[in-house]
Amino acid sequence: MSEQPELQYWWVNHRQAMTTGSGDSLWTPLQGKSGAVSESMRNMTRVQPGDLLFVHAEGAVRGIGVALHPALEASGPSGRGRGWQLPVRIFELVMPLDPKSHMAALKELLPVAHSPLRASGVRNPAIYLASVPEPMAEALRALLTGQVEDVEAQIKAAVESELADDWMETAIRQRTDIAPEHRQQLIRARRGLGVFRRSLEQFESACRVTGLLDRRHLRACHIKPWSASEDREKLDGCNGLLLSPHIAHLFARGYISFGDDGALLISRHLNPAVLSAWRLPMPYNVGAFQPRQLEYLAYHRREIFDKPGIGRRALVS
Repeated sequence: MSEQPELQYWWVNHRQAMTTGSGDSLWTPLQGKSGAVSESMRNMTRVQPGDLLFVHAEGAVRGIGVALHPALEASGPSGRGRGWQLPVRIFELVMPLDPKSHMAALKELLPVAHSPLRASGVRNPAIYLASVPEPMAEALRALLTGQVEDVEAQIKAAVESELADDWMETAIRQRTDIAPEHRQQLIRARRGLGVFRRSLEQFESACRVTGLLDRRHLRACHIKPWSASEDREKLDGCNGLLLSPHIAHLFARGYISFGDDGALLISRHLNPAVLSAWRLPMPYNVGAFQPRQLEYLAYHRREIFDKPGIGRRALVS
């Protein structure tokens, strides 16, 4: 499995009140009115999934963000033309940090060029997105007294596994040891498509739990997560199950699994109300598995099942 890239830190100067939520994004035009490309515009394309952002708005650091995907070219708000859009998720801080009160500690740690703050602690209006040197990031961590670590724990529970898939997909796109066609097959398998799904449908035709047969409403799920799988495992149909969407949700997050004998296993962390509302039968046996499926299921029970906060582990069609 490819190693995750080194974490980078960034500073965002919001020019308006900060918004918080899973649908946030940053945006800059592709170039200025004169045709020049600013450092902030260049930085939009340098941010990688998983990077952390200190979000400054209304005179204080009010949030910590995480980049979800690389920036894409997109239309801007209010007819502002084409630009770079960076999907992020922002977590609001309980105790915002006013940098003006801490410039004795921060002043010597500011970037030499393209600093997001002036020496007084006031934001630099010419900078929207700036790289944060690691010493400055560590100082901000200390000043925020554990809040960055709290956010990182939230990120781990909410989006870590999707970021792992993004890192892996980026690494696959950059590989030169395999043919372009094979790279595309591996990437499509992430979404439960292509060779992986066709292979899976040779021996799985219905949801193991609900019995639903309509393939239009079934998701092709990896048993061993796509990001944790070797190339051959990503495309191996035996590393998969066809599941109804709500069952796929529970399986990918480790709330259910299956025994070698086909027994439906329920995590102690699953709210009993879900069993009732979704009419999950207990006890229940889903039938026999292929021998190679059993190998992957052993991994799922060991690494995914019954682990609180495991997050979303499989991306499916």
